[in-house]
Amino acid sequence: MAQVAKKLLVTCALPYANGSIHLGHMLEHIQADIWVRFHRMRGHQVHFICADDAHGTPIMLKAQQLGIPPEQMIDEMNLEHQKDFAGFEISYDNYHSTHSEENRELSALIYGRLKENGFIKNRTISQLYDPEKGMFLPDRFVKGTCPKCKSPDQYGDNCEVCGATYSPTDLIDPKSAVSGATPVMRESEHFFFDLPSFSEMLQAWTRSGALQEQVANKMQEWFESGLQQWDISRDAPYFGFEIPDAPGKYFYVWLDAPIGYMGSFKNLCDKSGDLNFDDYWQKDSDADLYHFIGKDIVYFHSLFWPAMLEGSNFRKPTNLFVHGYVTVNGAKMSKSRGTFIKASTYLQHLDADCLRYYYAAKLSSRIDDIDLNLEDFVQRVNADIVNKVVNLASRNAGFINKRFEGKLSSTLADEGLYKTFTDAEGSIAEAYGNREFGKAIREIMALADLANRYVDEQAPWVVAKQEGRDADLQSICSMGINLFRVLMTYLKPVLPALSVRTEAFLNTPLEWDGIHQPLLDHPITPFKALFNRIDLDKVTEMVNASKEDMATTNVATGPLADAPLQETITFDDFAKVDMRIALITQADFVEGSDKLLKLSLDLGGETRQIFSGIRSAYPDPKALEGRLTIMVANLAPRKMRFGVSEGMVMAAGPGGKDIFLLSPDSGAVPGMQVK
Repeated sequence: MAQVAKKLLVTCALPYANGSIHLGHMLEHIQADIWVRFHRMRGHQVHFICADDAHGTPIMLKAQQLGIPPEQMIDEMNLEHQKDFAGFEISYDNYHSTHSEENRELSALIYGRLKENGFIKNRTISQLYDPEKGMFLPDRFVKGTCPKCKSPDQYGDNCEVCGATYSPTDLIDPKSAVSGATPVMRESEHFFFDLPSFSEMLQAWTRSGALQEQVANKMQEWFESGLQQWDISRDAPYFGFEIPDAPGKYFYVWLDAPIGYMGSFKNLCDKSGDLNFDDYWQKDSDADLYHFIGKDIVYFHSLFWPAMLEGSNFRKPTNLFVHGYVTVNGAKMSKSRGTFIKASTYLQHLDADCLRYYYAAKLSSRIDDIDLNLEDFVQRVNADIVNKVVNLASRNAGFINKRFEGKLSSTLADEGLYKTFTDAEGSIAEAYGNREFGKAIREIMALADLANRYVDEQAPWVVAKQEGRDADLQSICSMGINLFRVLMTYLKPVLPALSVRTEAFLNTPLEWDGIHQPLLDHPITPFKALFNRIDLDKVTEMVNASKEDMATTNVATGPLADAPLQETITFDDFAKVDMRIALITQADFVEGSDKLLKLSLDLGGETRQIFSGIRSAYPDPKALEGRLTIMVANLAPRKMRFGVSEGMVMAAGPGGKDIFLLSPDSGAVPGMQVK
């Protein structure tokens, strides 16, 4: 039976507005959506909101590189994000942006209250400054040699080689990652949030049940090392909200980003007309507030955010639900291997319900990482959804439609078995409510095995051939359909698209409380295929398309290009790369691509066709004909949308128009090996 209705406000972490949504992001949004859909089915009033995190130095600089205003860039990215989430059936009631009037007003309000209550401190600090760009540099925009292990090209806050943390002023030979200039020290007045004032409150809150045990234990380490005042201001130029009464000073992105939860909900309240903002955010609110976040942003959400709320007289979250990362085939998502898969690329090849199911089957309430093993993904979805669940409907519906005019029987063939299915409601509901989705899926699939065993034992295909057993046939098949209905009701939070098709087939909505009343003497519609098996070739195409995305869109666009280092290789691995001089005999545009050129290369008697993402640098491809270049000759051929690419041309440069083919020394001939 339905529980006492509650009011729930649920959020996901705000995606940053300088990049596309990928399958790592989707874990969180799918996890939250399943939980939300379950609670809606149980009769609770749930408002599910999110927004783009749209401020900060990276967005300002990327917009400059693209030659467009940051407002245009974040608006375009917001539409792309919303399209991706809609494609995965994420049921947001509102998707907004932190660059909104609601967020500006709430940020100013909270800052004003914190300042009035004595929690904002001013002091002058020294920072590295880019004299060419005319801006102070965030830590991640300074690079140099690590002061501890002397590794070059390390960020200003930590070394990725030895793991040391330090101040950017400690770097040896620091350089601005924006312009390449040598930064200088300059002083500036900054505003600080007095986080240590909230230490006692935060220690009590973290042990109140608001956090998973793993998170609470981690926070204890931060308390033991001592909380520090938090710099919440940034100097112009900066894309964000200017601090009231402080010209040239802006709120640091992490101040207004979580306030974006409130801003998005305020926007929803204003649009709906029947929601009251204060009912959910005032201190004595009887509503529950839940944040689904990744483990990388726990520090901000478990310390700064509740302290800001407490200091400005707003309510704190009921719970933070923290999840781990996504790996693919047991390793970090990799652009070179095609496992850094964008949400939009996935949707071009596969059904969203497949990923929703696979993630659900692996999710628990812990902070464990989830591995998307692509072969296991195919096998699990086909075995469970297709073979166990949908097949249950298909193997029974045909007889009902052909022999009984689509009408189910008036009695249940096995009331005891049906009761076994409905009795599982409590434990499945408990698992969903506790975010133990994997446990719920295991129990549902165990029931699916029982249902299929029942059909196998009753053998309706045999009964159908026996005279005088029409009533038995109708009863057996109707029982199978009813068991399918219960299974799909339990799976509805996970498989929304399949559920819609199922409801059309069953001619009735799938409602949690409805399972206690079986469908008897009820008409169903003619059966149509509800779900398609995953073909491994489709997964391969998706991976190849992701590699193609990298080849055509991951050309560097300056010193801040999104090009992380790949996995370490050995010298033996590098020695396998066969680089050869090649003569470009023909160069043409590629129809349907604004980034690729099609090159014919002469390797000294052997001709190769290669697609290369260098069109922006060579608007007249014919100018390349007759030139020598270097190519990787032993790269396995790769099938792309435009044809087969039989190698890789070596190119360098910061990107855009500045991409250069590496010409060999004088005297080189096609086919010569480069050492």
